[in-house]
Amino acid sequence: MLVVDTNGQPWTLASGVRFLSALQQSPGLGILPPTERHPHVLADIVAEVPGLSGNIIHDTQTAVLMREHGIRRICTRDTDFHRFPFLEPIDPLTAEP
Repeated sequence: MLVVDTNGQPWTLASGVRFLSALQQSPGLGILPPTERHPHVLADIVAEVPGLSGNIIHDTQTAVLMREHGIRRICTRDTDFHRFPFLEPIDPLTAEP
């Protein structure tokens, strides 16, 4: 994902770090750690969703953690999340699932 400023320019590293620091201070932020079920959930997803390779591996990790914690909805512009039938991706710019 490329994050750009209001002029369409990519964020600098310092801007990105400031954003992440502010995000980490949010009382609504929760980190999803792997559980003891992680290897089994990963194996299930690999069996359910064919062709997982390349750049989608990072998305797969996110999907595994979401399934482990019972989270279905993800707000993202990354259309790769539509490959996981147990997720409900929502485009935050169009607000359409």
